[in-house]
Formats: sequence, C-alpha cells, structure tokens
Amino acid sequence: MDRTNLDKSLSETDLDRVGLQNPDHTTPPNFVVSRQKRKRENDFVEELAKFKEEMQSMFSNMMAAQEKEFKKNSIILQGIQQSSCNIDSSIIFLTEQNEEFKKKIVSLEDKIKEDKKYIILLEDKIETMQQDNRKANFELKNVPKKSNETKDDLIHMVVSLSNSVGYPIDKSVISDIYRVRTKKEARNTPIVVETNSAIIKNNILKSCKAFNTKQKLKLCAKHLDIRTNEDTPIFITEQLTAKAARLHFLARDLVKSKSYKYCWTSYGRVYLKREDDSPSILIKTEAQIHQLIINQ
Repeated sequence: MDRTNLDKSLSETDLDRVGLQNPDHTTPPNFVVSRQKRKRENDFVEELAKFKEEMQSMFSNMMAAQEKEFKKNSIILQGIQQSSCNIDSSIIFLTEQNEEFKKKIVSLEDKIKEDKKYIILLEDKIETMQQDNRKANFELKNVPKKSNETKDDLIHMVVSLSNSVGYPIDKSVISDIYRVRTKKEARNTPIVVETNSAIIKNNILKSCKAFNTKQKLKLCAKHLDIRTNEDTPIFITEQLTAKAARLHFLARDLVKSKSYKYCWTSYGRVYLKREDDSPSILIKTEAQIHQLIINQ
C-alpha cells in the first residue's frame, strides 16, 4: 500500500465508503448514538420524578382539602346530632306533657258531666219551688187594658168573672193581682191573680172550663164587666213557669198534629195523653218531646 495515500486524510465521502467497506468496524457514530440514548433515559427519570412530585403535591393538597372538608362536615354533623338530641328531648317532654293534658282533659270532662248533673238537679229544685209558689195562681190572658187601670179594677174583673162562671168569690181571697209588664209596651198583657188557696184557683179554672163547654158564647171581655171591646175573647190558665210554658207550647203542637189527643196542665206541670184510655205522660224536658215526635 502506498504510504502517501495513508497519510492523507479521508474526506467525508471516503469515510462513508470506508464504513461501508468495513461493516464490522466500530465507528464513532455508534458511540454518539449510545450517548444520546442514555441522555433520554435520564430525562425520563427526571420527568417521572417531577410527575411523582406533582402527583404527591396534588394528593397532599387534595387530602388537606378533604381533611378540611371532613372537619367542617364533622362540626356540622355534631351540630345536627345535638339538634337531633334536643328534638328527641323535646318530643319526649311534649309527649309527657300531652299525656298530662289528656289526663287533665278527661278529669275536666268528668267534672263537667258531674257539674251538668248538679246543675240539672238545681234547676229541677228551682222549678219545683217556683211551681209551689205559683200553685194558687192563675192568669187572665188577652184582657183589654183600661186607661189608668188600678188594682181595684183588676180585682173587680176577677170577681165579675167568678160570678159569670158560677163560682163566686170574695175579693178577700185575692192576695195580690197585677198585669205583667214587658220591655215592649203591649196593650193586652196577662193579668196574674194570686189567691190564698190552690183549691180556689182549681175551682175557678174548672168552672171556666165547664162554662166554655156548656155555653155557646165563650168567655169574653163582657164576662169581666168590661164594656169596651166586650166581645174580645179571654183565656184563663194556670200561671206557669217559663220552662213549663215552653213545654206546654211544644206539647200543644203534638195535639195540633193529631199525634196526641189531650194536652193540659195541673199544678204547674204539663201532661199529654194519646187516647182516652192511654196513660198520662208527664212532660219534664224538651228532649222528651223531641223523642215523642221521633217515635210517632
């Protein structure tokens, strides 16, 4: 080989040719490729480490946020639990209080029932006392009123009535007499006659009833020696209490409807009778009359 040729440096083209001619020869390009591969591995490790750091930081931040949220929720949960305990305590208290109220209500209802029974008992006693106080009294109804009417005028009317019906009485048997006063001025208000004997009162009522039964002309103002409006019809009844008067009014409706045949009063009490041979029914309350209507 010519040494002169060896001493000469090879050009880039020659280097490539030499490489091609000697495929087994290790050339500098292989060394360069090896160095670049190691550099890429280092970059990957660094990027992986950086990624790990970022992930750790992210997880740390997330865990911190979760821990903060957990503490916040824990406080809220404790508040809810405390509220729940308070609600449970309130429910227990209200339940106990409700039971106490129920017992009190039951006790009050029982007391009301007892009070009602006692009130009814007192009303019955008062009614009986009023009936006893009026057992010798009777009333004249629809009697024309005179101008400047006096007690003597009223007594004269009663005495004239007793003479007309055939049971004459003396004015001395009249312990008191007066015309009922009302809030609204009414001309023909009832006249209450208080006698000193229930027997006299009953005899007068019987005589008046017999007179109306026998005479074609019923009792009117002229039978009381009243010259004006002498044809005005008059009615003689027992003096009833307010309760008895109300019962009598309702009981007469049963007679008007032909459910019962007779209705009358005796010693301030109201009676009904369905037929001639039927037993007499003493009317004590309005509820009793309503029941009779239902049972028709």
